[in-house]
Amino acid sequence: MIDLDTWQEIFSIIHKNKLRTFLTGFSVAWGIFMLIILLGAGNGLKNGIFRNFEGSLINSMFIYGGRTTKPYKGMKEGRYIQLSNDDYREIKRNIPEVELISSLFNLPGQNYVAHDSRSVSFKIMTIFPDYQAIDKLKMLEGRFINNIDIREKRKVAAISPQVKKELFKHKDAIGEYIIVNGFLIRVVGVFEDDDNDDSDECIYLPITTAQLLYGGKKDISMLQLTIPSSSTKEAALDIEKRIRKQIGELHKFDPEDERAAHVSNSVEQTSEIMTVINAIRAFIWVIGIMTIVAGIVGVSNIMTIVVKERTKEIGIRKALGARPVSIIGMIMQEAVLITSISGFIGLLSGTVLLEFLRNKFPENRYFYNPEADIMIAVGATVLLITAGLLAGFFPARRAARIKPTVALRDE
Repeated sequence: MIDLDTWQEIFSIIHKNKLRTFLTGFSVAWGIFMLIILLGAGNGLKNGIFRNFEGSLINSMFIYGGRTTKPYKGMKEGRYIQLSNDDYREIKRNIPEVELISSLFNLPGQNYVAHDSRSVSFKIMTIFPDYQAIDKLKMLEGRFINNIDIREKRKVAAISPQVKKELFKHKDAIGEYIIVNGFLIRVVGVFEDDDNDDSDECIYLPITTAQLLYGGKKDISMLQLTIPSSSTKEAALDIEKRIRKQIGELHKFDPEDERAAHVSNSVEQTSEIMTVINAIRAFIWVIGIMTIVAGIVGVSNIMTIVVKERTKEIGIRKALGARPVSIIGMIMQEAVLITSISGFIGLLSGTVLLEFLRNKFPENRYFYNPEADIMIAVGATVLLITAGLLAGFFPARRAARIKPTVALRDE
């Protein structure tokens, strides 16, 4: 049952002690506000970093040819290592952990693509079918390059929407022919790359077709592959080591010579990034907890002062017959009221500011969609309210135990 007289008295006391009430409430609201902002900033940093991985698989590896820095088995240092079809074949055959693999060959120079009277320069990449899954390409129309295209060296291509727009305007492109550097190529699909990188103006051809048309060479520009997504950093490094050994055997260089073949290991990079993110989040939690503790100490100190100031009042109440439990209850109700309202203000202010930042903050590859776990914030608010209860309870109980004659003599 709600005791209106008690609440009227509480509001009257709050009104008479505005500064004290404000300081108590501010310590609570500020603690919750700062926790919300810190958690949101930490999540914004994490979201921004992981957003950079959306366009490709985080369990992928990229392998490029390099230049040797060590002599090996009679071979001099300084040799350039040119990757070839043999590297693709041997890695696919001998490294069982490889799930998807594609070699890539970029056609050098200006590559002109024509249709009807329109001729535009686009990037031409030649690949294997697995490249679609590795780079997360989404088909909008038709299909991607398949194994039959590779085996039969078909003159087919998958194009991006930008290429379609430039060459075909609003017409259907599937089944139509384009001229790529003088060769007639049939369009079999239109793809979309969510990563919004160079693929926006790119044409993909079967690598075997390109190698046949452009001199019959077996050279490739790079290898791209994936390993099991459950792979640990240690497992990924072991696979990388075996890949280096495989390439080293083919091209006769020391497998320990890291510059002879460059391997970009996404699993290792992701692990290192997660270590940094976890360290940042731990730091944010430490700062957040310290802020909450500061709020609790502030509430505790102010409530102790409140009880001290009201010792004489408590003595009068006891002399008039007030029971200790009613005295303690009134002080605790005051503490709960102040901390609850202040905690809600801090929670609301932090949430509103994060929402403003999410809508107004410019696009940034390292900071995206700052958001806080609302349950953590609510839990922190409840913690502060509980702290307010305890901060009011112990000094109130101590004051309630003082004899009325002693309390009345307090100055």
